Amino acid sequence: MSRNYKEDQMNEIEALESIYYSEMEVLETEPFHKFSITIATEEYNAEEESSGMACKLVFAYTPTYPDEAPEVSIEETENVEKLYEEKLLEHLKKSIEENIGMEMIFSLVSSTQEWLNERWDDYKLHEQEERARKILEAEEMERKKFEGTRVTVESFLKWRSEFEESTGIAAKREKNNDCKKLTGKELFIRDTTLNESDIKFLLEAGDSIENVKIDETLFQDIGDLEIDDDDDSNDEDWVPDGDDD
Repeated sequence: MSRNYKEDQMNEIEALESIYYSEMEVLETEPFHKFSITIATEEYNAEEESSGMACKLVFAYTPTYPDEAPEVSIEETENVEKLYEEKLLEHLKKSIEENIGMEMIFSLVSSTQEWLNERWDDYKLHEQEERARKILEAEEMERKKFEGTRVTVESFLKWRSEFEESTGIAAKREKNNDCKKLTGKELFIRDTTLNESDIKFLLEAGDSIENVKIDETLFQDIGDLEIDDDDDSNDEDWVPDGDDD
């Protein structure tokens, strides 16, 4: 007894309409049924962006379905990337091969629902990891602002050299080092103001000596002076003359 494919297809359509009455839309009835079923993840909200995944699976019966595969396509995707579409079609192809000979639309829809939920969980996990990575990067940048650049001996010497060049400290140090290396004679020869200052000092001293006047008469009778250390005792022995006047 041959199988009545048309009757099996009609019975399945009636069962699907009762299950997916709000998500299912019949697009064609002849020569074979063509219909779509909207599938979405549990968290999907059409009014909010990035709130789940959704798509429409479009099925078309073939003359000998379910003994041969139905035609399947994906339309009107929400948050489903192109790569996901390709992988979902591959997933549906495997499910069809496993169900050849049986009415399979309900199994294909259920499998797609589960697949989308798994992909959405992966997407949320990736988003959480990305947010955590950005937070860590921001914290690391903030920490580096306070930490500054790690200093090594080489980097410090380079910085000091550049700083001294820009501020003129290097030139002053070089000049001081040159002065330290010179002997007194070399400094005297190099700095003529030292010579001039000595000459000036001698001239000023000479002028002072010439201007001093000495009274020589004060020293003429100095050799006739007799200095007696017992002046105090002689004074005690002195007796006045006997003049009563």
